[in-house]
Amino acid sequence: MTEINKNHAPAHKSITAVLVLADGSLFWGYGVGCTDDIVGEVCFNTAITGYQEILTDPSYAGQIITFTFPHIGNVGTNEDDNEAAAPAARGLIIRESITSPSNYRSQSHLNDWCLARGLVGISGIDTRRLTRYIRKNGAPNGVISHNKDGIFDIPALIQKAQDWPGLHGMDLAQEVSCKKSYTWDEARWTIKDGYQKIANPKAHVVAVDYGVKRNILRCLAATGTRITVVPATATAEEILSYKPDGIFLSNGPGDPAATGIYAIPVIQALLQTGLPLFGICLGYQILALAIGAKTLKMHQGHRGANHPVKDYNTGKVEITSMNHGFMVDKESLPEGAKISHISLFDQSLCGFELIEKSAFAVQHHPEASPGPQDSHYLFDRFMEMIEKHA
Repeated sequence: MTEINKNHAPAHKSITAVLVLADGSLFWGYGVGCTDDIVGEVCFNTAITGYQEILTDPSYAGQIITFTFPHIGNVGTNEDDNEAAAPAARGLIIRESITSPSNYRSQSHLNDWCLARGLVGISGIDTRRLTRYIRKNGAPNGVISHNKDGIFDIPALIQKAQDWPGLHGMDLAQEVSCKKSYTWDEARWTIKDGYQKIANPKAHVVAVDYGVKRNILRCLAATGTRITVVPATATAEEILSYKPDGIFLSNGPGDPAATGIYAIPVIQALLQTGLPLFGICLGYQILALAIGAKTLKMHQGHRGANHPVKDYNTGKVEITSMNHGFMVDKESLPEGAKISHISLFDQSLCGFELIEKSAFAVQHHPEASPGPQDSHYLFDRFMEMIEKHA
């Protein structure tokens, strides 16, 4: 069993990797993927499926993901399940060694997939102990060092972790956003036909890309929507030049207050048009900032696929997928903003709607399918707003 160890010598000769936290805590293990040193915020995700989607979710930029489920990689990887062209996460931490994949959809071994994409990881870690550390102390800065020779400059790695500025105040949306506008017409996947195409769209939505997941775009398209995706830094004039029927604010990484420096004025201008507006994750947080609410850095964040959320409009409880390290302070919501969703884990705000505007947003990820598809109705709700506004 791997344990926190502040000695600078590896536990035994077969060690090829180490996780070094900013306080000097060491976790020895075995390298996954590329040989390199990578630094980021160490977080944990409790989902038992979807590791490929998690690693390629742009919202994980700047983060090293600890998977609490021990068997990561056992269904391999494929080209259909990527949420972006390349992994956004900086690294991965897993308990067990990656086994040979066993799934009819698998096209490559997870380790080969990581090698091909420059991703660094470590296995053999006591992920339960690391998770308890994060729950107690908050998400720390950390470095994964993968060296096949088992030689590590521990003082230098500790210093690297300590020198990394952290996610607070960091704008990462521009790093993962598209660089130029493009159109999207691919809808949801089916086991018989794969991904579908939208032939006769009923409406046109402009999606502001702060780090959008592909499946969000597919779920939007599946409602009968033609989509134009624009960069995070697009102006209100650029967005409106496409003559949209609705505006979508995407998920994304980093500190919403930092991204909000350029995004808030744009959203405020868009709200003045009266066009229907829907936000998810970072888009939800920036919309909240645009109406005068505040965002806060969370102690450990919410990352997993079993988060219960109550919809106040229906009284129903949804099992949702979440990935966020910042939250909207529900006490800071101004008049005219109505709470629509709340986390049943910690009572944190998970959704609001603007009473006098056709605008709403949620913190969780309705495009994900953490077993059921409880939150897919939110895309239909957006389309209903668009049809009513037309």
